[in-house]
Amino acid sequence: MLVHLQQYKHEEVQFDDNRTTGESQTEDSVDKDSEEYFGENVDRFDVVTWETVEHDGDPIQRRDVTIEGVTTVSVPQQPTDEDDPDLPGQTIQFHMDGGVEYVEQAEIVEVQDEDPQEP
Repeated sequence: MLVHLQQYKHEEVQFDDNRTTGESQTEDSVDKDSEEYFGENVDRFDVVTWETVEHDGDPIQRRDVTIEGVTTVSVPQQPTDEDDPDLPGQTIQFHMDGGVEYVEQAEIVEVQDEDPQEP
């Protein structure tokens, strides 16, 4: 399956009152390589740079993530210890041929079967 989701995090740098929603931060502070961000190399993730959006009146970071080769998707019924109630989304678990991956503070946008079986 092909899974498209949006992931959220708090802003990591100081900003002044002149920043507006949608304004990007410097690439080196927000476009980390997958191993640095996720703790391991996840080449299957097609990640776009974080952008600033507004959530409950505060600026937060959001990015689109596409994951290929997913066999199952799981969303816990209860929030995990890593979930931040001040951000949208929650931890989502993906089973793939190479094992299990977790993406924190994410919301599923779309899931597609890359090879649908005809009836």
